[in-house]
Amino acid sequence: MDLLEQALNGQCAEAGVLARLYDYDLFVLAKEAHTIRTQKHQDRVFFNTNRHINPSNICADSCKFCAFSASRKNPTPYEMTQEQILEQIQDSYARGIKEVHVVSAHNPNYSYEWYLNLFRAIKASFKDLHLKAMTAAEVHFLSTKFNKPYQAVLEDMLKAGVDSMPGGGAEIFDEKVRKHICAGKVSSTRWLEIHQYWHSLGKMSNATMLFGHVENREHRLDHMLRLKNAQSPQDKVEAKQGGFNAFIPLLYQKDHNFLKVQRSPSALEILKTIAIARIVLQNIPHIKAYWATLGLNLAMVAQEFGADDLDGTIGVEMIQSAGGAKSKRGVSKEDLIYQIKDARFCAVERDSLYNPLRVW
Repeated sequence: MDLLEQALNGQCAEAGVLARLYDYDLFVLAKEAHTIRTQKHQDRVFFNTNRHINPSNICADSCKFCAFSASRKNPTPYEMTQEQILEQIQDSYARGIKEVHVVSAHNPNYSYEWYLNLFRAIKASFKDLHLKAMTAAEVHFLSTKFNKPYQAVLEDMLKAGVDSMPGGGAEIFDEKVRKHICAGKVSSTRWLEIHQYWHSLGKMSNATMLFGHVENREHRLDHMLRLKNAQSPQDKVEAKQGGFNAFIPLLYQKDHNFLKVQRSPSALEILKTIAIARIVLQNIPHIKAYWATLGLNLAMVAQEFGADDLDGTIGVEMIQSAGGAKSKRGVSKEDLIYQIKDARFCAVERDSLYNPLRVW
């Protein structure tokens, strides 16, 4: 049987073999990926109206790929107070955001209760706002720093009002690559365990993959297969009772960090990665072409190659833009809708769990 056919039927589980999907013509991959995307989502392109908040860039870890954390490359450390955070959310809330996305550095100065009090304060002030917060890397950091089982950290987050988890901190699951790019960060095994326990609590999360640095194609496929195997049963995912909502291939931003990667992948390589993700990860409902790393134009093109989501308005974007992405000021809802409709797709504003709110 042809390799592509095997991949489509879920009959191949070897990363080294599946990596040969990159040898196929882009449009052959696109045709199959777009067919799966259309079966799942018709011609809809999803986005949400959200605001990213990054409370601090002071970090106990020193990942080589990161341009956000305060370091020799970024000598401007900052820490926000809870009052400042609530003020920023209030400003965006008045303009109609439906989700606040809180992701921070691993700040050694914040107490355990600081995080929980922040989440309680956000939920008390903005009851109908979806709170997406804490990567698995942050959960692991709190677990080790405060000597608590990660299960207890997740249960405390849930009680404090966290609605879903973002997918950050996954980077690439291969441990040799992790040792090179983010030594000391959460292990791949623990990252998956944290998400699976969160899913067992009945909650949804996303999953990312950082690509375009020192990893190879086999590492990417290994990463996808581990996510595929860690996904909850289909009935739980469809009922939004625990599981991965979306897979987000994040394009590595090469400026202002310590990895010294000379070139970004070509558009061809990026689009093949997205198409292959849609083919391999059929048990994860959504593939997000995150415009903050790809740029809005390429993210729109990716909707023809298996992706069905762009992320959202973001408001202020500090992590990818620190590495050179042109995403610092976010994007307006009107711009997103225009781009989607101009590409002859149906624009769907969604909530954080992909329930449609409004269709254009």
